[in-house]
This record gives sequence, structure tokens and C-alpha cells, in this order.
Amino acid sequence: MWKIDDARALVQTVDFFPPVVDDPYAYGWIAAANAMSDIYAMGGDPFLALAVAGFPDDLPLEILGDILRGGADAAAEAGVVIAGGHTVTDAEPKYGLSVSGFVHPDRILTKGAVRDGDVLFLTKPLGTGIITTGIKRGIASAVAEAAAVASMRRLNRGASHVLREMPEIRACTDITGYALAGHASEMSLASGIEIRIDTSLLPILIDALDLAGAGCVPGGTGRNRDYLTMADSDGVTRVALAAIIDERVAAVVFDPQTSGGLLFSVAKSHADAVREAFAVANEPLWTIGEAAIGHGVHFS
Repeated sequence: MWKIDDARALVQTVDFFPPVVDDPYAYGWIAAANAMSDIYAMGGDPFLALAVAGFPDDLPLEILGDILRGGADAAAEAGVVIAGGHTVTDAEPKYGLSVSGFVHPDRILTKGAVRDGDVLFLTKPLGTGIITTGIKRGIASAVAEAAAVASMRRLNRGASHVLREMPEIRACTDITGYALAGHASEMSLASGIEIRIDTSLLPILIDALDLAGAGCVPGGTGRNRDYLTMADSDGVTRVALAAIIDERVAAVVFDPQTSGGLLFSVAKSHADAVREAFAVANEPLWTIGEAAIGHGVHFS
């Protein structure tokens, strides 16, 4: 973040990855949505992007065109101009964006502003990593694939715009590769607060639990879990799960997300106003937990 003047700060981010779905147009759109998400999570608006891509020499030009068109259409929906970019030859397709945006210096949403008694909200369902792994293995249902693609394609723009109209909201992050558990842990550490999440309240994509029960989980799930539940020298872990939690649900908690939703908090006295604002904006919203004096993330 770089402050330009009293009304504007420049924020920049970059993200790209290999295909997570079979349809090249949807892949391009999802990659662009994912790249812009960091700026929305900070309470900003992206305005300019550069495409970053790697493509095999033998990739048919129509596939390349569909990927780029998907990314361009997602950017257009966000009001973002793709001014150029750079491509390299690579064995596996990769696509994403380097994005620049503006945010008001006094209205930046951060991970470190969660307070005791806050209510925790989430704006998208979980399980995209599990579903996309199922797609790669050819075992995800068409219904599950469609639901995951729709969720990943949904920009965080609308949710972010609701948040910035409510000055009571100061804490926010987006859920991506470190999963709900990891990004909640970042908020807990930055805020010096305990985060309590009720897994019975979590929104989960259709078929994600069944696929997880069948062992269809990405490699990042285990790595996230190993790291986040590893005890430090004092025997304290960053994330703790109640013994009663179903292992399928645990897989979702540690599931790396692509173009995931926003995780944010607000004082309990403003929670109903937040719910009403999201309903008026026709933006999805789930209440998933609360903050309290303490440390770490606790799933019950």
C-alpha cells in the first residue's frame, strides 16, 4: 500500500495459477476474479491490470483465446482495464493478473482490527479445493462443478462495496490458499484475539463433504492442517478443532480456496445492520462465529 494523498492509497497485488476447471473461459474468469480479490478485501477498487500467463507451444489458439477472453470479461465486470501483460512458454497453462487499485487511506480494511465480542461473517461457501480436485479426478458431479464454478466466478466486488459503506467494519480478509483456518489464524494473530467458529454454521458447497469423505482432497489441505495444528515450544497451536468435529468437515476447514469469499467481523451491536445491508444488496452472507479474549482459532 502506498499513500498518494489524503483520499487515495495505491494497492497492488499479483496472482496466477494453473487451470482449476476444464472450461478455458471459466478458468480465465476465475483466475482474474481471484487476482482482484485481495484489493476488494482491503476495501479498495481495482482499476488497472496486466495479464501474466504461461502457455505450452502446442496449446490450440482457440483455448488461449478463451482463457484471455474469460479474464478480460471478468475485469470488464469489475470496471478494470487490462492494459497489457506478458506471456512465456510453459509446460502447463498458467494465467492471472497483476492488479492495481485505490483505497481510501482512512478506510483500509485489515486483518488486525478484530475486537472482543465481534461477530464473524463469511460471504461465500467453502469447498472449492475439494470440488476442483474432484473435477480433475473425473468424479465431481455436474451439479457440484456448476456450483463451485459459480461461486469462484462471483466477484467479491459487491460484498466489498457493502462493507465500505459501513464504517463500523474495520477487519477483513479473503479466503484463498491458506483456507478458512489459515486466514482466520492470520486475523487472530494480527488482532491479538481468539476467534471461535461454529462448524455447524459453515456454508459448504454441494457434494464437498461426500468427496472429502472419499479422500478427494487437494494436497494443500494436509499441509495447511499440519502447519496450523503444530504446537509451538509452549505447546500452543494456532488452530484447534473440537474432538467431535467430523473429519469431512475438518477437511473443508483446511481446504485451500480459489476465489474464496470475504471473512470479516463487526461489533455485535451492528451485526443485524450488516445482515440487512447484505440482504438489500442481494449479496450472500453467513454468520459463522465470534471473537473473544484469548488467542488462536477454535472450531467447535
